[in-house]
Amino acid sequence: MSRFYDMSVEISGYDPAKAKEIRAAAEAEWSFDDWWSGADEPGESMHASAQGNLSGGESEEAFTERLSLAVWRANGGYCSVAVDATYLENLPYETHMLDETDYVRLIQDNAGRGGT
Repeated sequence: MSRFYDMSVEISGYDPAKAKEIRAAAEAEWSFDDWWSGADEPGESMHASAQGNLSGGESEEAFTERLSLAVWRANGGYCSVAVDATYLENLPYETHMLDETDYVRLIQDNAGRGGT
């Protein structure tokens, strides 16, 4: 069973000389794109997000471990890897619907403003 997610990652405290390798390692684990980062100095952070599927029963925690390990290997040591996992298949939502009373109120309130 696969589950559809939006994964966002923030990586900070990494070796700036290894930024390309870190991005490549992260992209090998998830289809991250549209990277952006702060100034090229130690302690900076880089961010990316992408949507995809966790499959084979992999949990969000297991994904975070897999991604972190790949980033740490590419960095040659520890750096901070923060993952925001948003499960997209069952998001909370609200339904909004107007009735005829609302129609009359809005038409009257907007008369003369180009409304019908």
